[in-house]
Amino acid sequence: MEEIDPWIGLDVGKSDHHATVVDAAGGRLFDRPVRNDEAAIEKLLDDAGPHAALVIDQPGSIGTLAVAVARRRGFPVAYIPGLVMRRASQLYPGEAKTDRRDSFVIADTARIHRARVHWLTPSDELLQELSVLGGYDDDLAHDRTRTANRLRDLLLQASPAVERVLGPRLDHTAVRTLLERYPTPTAMRAAGKRRLLRVVQPKAPRMGARLVDDLIAALQAQTVEVPAETTIGRVIRDLATELTRLAASREQLARDIEAVFTRHPHAPVLLSIPGIGARTGARILTEIGDVSRFPTAGHLAAYAGLAPVTKQSGSSIRGEHRSRRGNHRLKNALWLSAFCSLHHPPSRDYYAMKRSQGKPHNAAVLCLARRRCDLIHKMLRTGLTYGESPAGKTGSPIPIST
Repeated sequence: MEEIDPWIGLDVGKSDHHATVVDAAGGRLFDRPVRNDEAAIEKLLDDAGPHAALVIDQPGSIGTLAVAVARRRGFPVAYIPGLVMRRASQLYPGEAKTDRRDSFVIADTARIHRARVHWLTPSDELLQELSVLGGYDDDLAHDRTRTANRLRDLLLQASPAVERVLGPRLDHTAVRTLLERYPTPTAMRAAGKRRLLRVVQPKAPRMGARLVDDLIAALQAQTVEVPAETTIGRVIRDLATELTRLAASREQLARDIEAVFTRHPHAPVLLSIPGIGARTGARILTEIGDVSRFPTAGHLAAYAGLAPVTKQSGSSIRGEHRSRRGNHRLKNALWLSAFCSLHHPPSRDYYAMKRSQGKPHNAAVLCLARRRCDLIHKMLRTGLTYGESPAGKTGSPIPIST
């Protein structure tokens, strides 16, 4: 990277950013508000000069346009996470929290610690698509959880016995269809066993009869009708319909994610690893981005929050502790892939070894996730799929754990 002078610190905002430009010695050249539109950002880059670098505290969402304009102009773009920026601001005098001060801290921190900021690589269209789809999938998952919890709460108000039967099975289409048709205990009693079976059996051939039997027993356990049952039933019907809509949306979204993910050159590498499917692989690939920015597997593990943190202070504090930092989305994806791989013999053996050492279930799965992090780093850098040996070399293929 060529010599950078000056540095543009941009504290982003919804309608207006604030920019501070500092030279290589740390002197403030100018600062001003910048409208969040193309012309104003172009004017800022022109005033800063051709050898400037843009440093930003939020590269996505409200900062996307600024990053896109700078990249088109060929300016280097760096990103300082908000938590890092807030801690760095404590090293500067003053306690005020202003956009002007924040933009100066962003620029000066990048100037001093240019090797420690995240330099954004040229845009990868597929990764951007996966990022958008993955974010929407997260939103739908949260909506589904919120809607299901609200529905179970209303079922609990109407009949605790019915909730114990239907609440844990809300993911099943037959249960949601039943609640759309007969949303209250009174309506279920009036329908009778034959009609309930007629609704449930086509969508749940194997468990339909058992489900209806359990439901009839629950209805017989409570004969009193709670206040406002009719109103509760109307809301239950709407929530069951919404759950069905969310389930259909997530199913379609999963197909869209798989279609985009399989077009990426690294997709065969990740899909070859036991326990990783299209949705989990897409999340891992999106959060890692360009694997070359992690020199070693340890750097990737630290980024994911899987590397232990050493704490030592004289003789009073010694040892390693679990990290509470890192990219939690990547950490969760690696943990989930490790959990799903327990049917795979080498992974299960490694998990069993950690359990025999006294580690609880979650800690053992976390150890397996850390081991798989090393594997993913190596495979993404070499392009080898799981079980594939390097061309022209003898020996065993890449193992899932060693």
